[in-house]
This record gives sequence, structure tokens and C-alpha cells, in this order.
Amino acid sequence: MKFGKALITVLVLGVITGAVYISNQQEKTTDTKKKDWALVIHGGAGTISKDKPDSVVKAYKNDLSEALAIGEDILKSGGSALDAVENVINYLENNPKFNAGKGAVFTHDGGHELDAAIMLGNTREAGTITGVKTVKNPISLARLVMENSKHVMFAGDGAEKYADKFELERVNQEYFYTEHRHKAWKRALKREKQKDAQSGLMELTPKELKEKYGTVGAVAVDKEGQIVAGTSTGGMTNKKFGRVGDVPIIGSGTYASDVVAVSMTGWGEKIMRAVSGHTVSAYMKHKPASLEEAGSYLLEDLLNKGEAGMIAVDKDGNTYMGMNTLGMFRGAADSEGNREVAIWE
Repeated sequence: MKFGKALITVLVLGVITGAVYISNQQEKTTDTKKKDWALVIHGGAGTISKDKPDSVVKAYKNDLSEALAIGEDILKSGGSALDAVENVINYLENNPKFNAGKGAVFTHDGGHELDAAIMLGNTREAGTITGVKTVKNPISLARLVMENSKHVMFAGDGAEKYADKFELERVNQEYFYTEHRHKAWKRALKREKQKDAQSGLMELTPKELKEKYGTVGAVAVDKEGQIVAGTSTGGMTNKKFGRVGDVPIIGSGTYASDVVAVSMTGWGEKIMRAVSGHTVSAYMKHKPASLEEAGSYLLEDLLNKGEAGMIAVDKDGNTYMGMNTLGMFRGAADSEGNREVAIWE
């Protein structure tokens, strides 16, 4: 009899404990507020020196803030994440400070070859282009590929021919010229000759690491829950033989799913080998893990120090700006009034 009463007591306590646990979990779920919209942008990551004059730092931050404001205005007014991402990246492509569009780096042959990608997480529709030479705003061509073609990627001359079908602004190669990129290219060529003469490997200096890589990108979620990732780049200084980096490779430098949108920046080959964008999404969905945990896993466990930066936004409007480099030009804003523009940690 005593045993029966004890068993009943244990069962009752178990039911009560279970009910409390379920209640607590429901309360946690309720406390997780979904934001109406959120936006994150980047202008490249790498060895960004802190010795820059205050005027230069201020100029970069002002430009990042202006780019962020373009997307904020669209999202605040109920506009789409797709429009916000494209317009933010258009601004960065037109700004010679960044390695995309106007500020694109030089290839080994002294030209400019541009890559871009855009992706809708809700439907997994995507458009990417690589190796274009006359398109002023590559991200806009990538969007046209996504919306008007049965294909996902066009390359080189094929991408140029596809651009001919639309009223898209075209430019000659001289448009992309900037003096600081030209000097960086000359230094890269000189160093390459020294390396060949010495028949050995030479470590890149911090300045050369900074010059070698760079990208711009934006990720956003809007009031309708549409989640979008976009990235655009001039690639790698002194790149050769039609080299393609991570940006136009869906799942690597650019990726969006039903849970997260990711844009990467840094050493493209390393980013590709980690299938970085998709890895973040899969880690969140199948571990499961938060956006912060997934970003840390990618940058700290899979990629080595100095290789990459990452921006992301999840379906609830949580944002992430992480890097294992010394700096990353970046900014974030959301419907709760949070706003930040930064370069270093």
C-alpha cells in the first residue's frame, strides 16, 4: 500500500515537473520576438590597418552609413528585402573605395573581371554572373538572371551576351580604373617576379593581404518574411586564367535558405572549400544552433585566422557580423532601432 502511494506521488510530481518545463519552454518561445525587418552589409574584410587617418576612417564609416540608410529606407516603408539588397550593393559598387564595380581590382593582364550573386531563401531562386567586363552593376545583372532565365549562372562572354538583352548600364574597362588599385596591381606584379626569381614561397605582408581580397555584400529580411543574400566583387588582385572565387558559387560566398541569408568576404578559395554559406545554414537547421553559434563554428572551427568575414541575418531578424581577420567594413540595422557601423572589433 505504501509502495502504491509512493508510486502515485512520483507520477504526480513527474506530471507537474513536465508541465512546468513545457510552460517554461513556451514562455521562452513567446519571449523570442520576431523583428519586422533587419539588414546587414559589408564592404570587405582583411588586414585593415588602424593607422588610417581619422578623416579616412570617417569617410569609410560615412559611406557605410549611407549604404545602410538606403536599405533601411526601403525596408521601413514595407519594401522588399530583394530591392534593399540590390540597391545597397549598387551603392557600394559605385563607390571606388570598395572592391566591386568602380573600385574593382586588376587582373594579372591588367583588366577587370566582376562577379556577383543574389539568392532568395524562401524559394531558393538564385542568379549569378562571373567574369563580366562591361556591366556597371553586376548585382543587377545577377538579379535579371534569377528573374528572367531558367539558368542560375552565366560566365564571361555568355554573361555579356545575356546582359545585351536588357537595358542595363554598360561601361568600358576604363570606368573601373582607380589609382590605388592600379598601384596595388603593380606591387603584386613586382612581388611575383621576385618570387619567381627566388624560386620559393614568400609570405604576404599585411598590406598585400589587404590589397589582395575584398567584396561587398548585403543580407536582409523584410516585413513579409522574405530573406535575401547578395554579394558582388572585383575578385582577387592579380588573378589569372579566368579565376572564379566564392562569390558567384551558390552555397559558398552567397547563400540563403528558409532560416538564414549569408554573404562572405575574404579568401575565396578557403571560403569555397568550407562551402561556407550552406554550412552555416545546415549547422543552424540540423544541429540545431543559433545564428551566433553557427557563425562562430564557421569562422573559428572551419576557417583559419585571417581568412574570412561573414554577415548574416536569420528569419527572425537576428543579425551577425563576424570575422577572423583584423577588420571588416560593416553595418547593421533593424526595426527595433538598433544600428551600428564598424570597421574593427
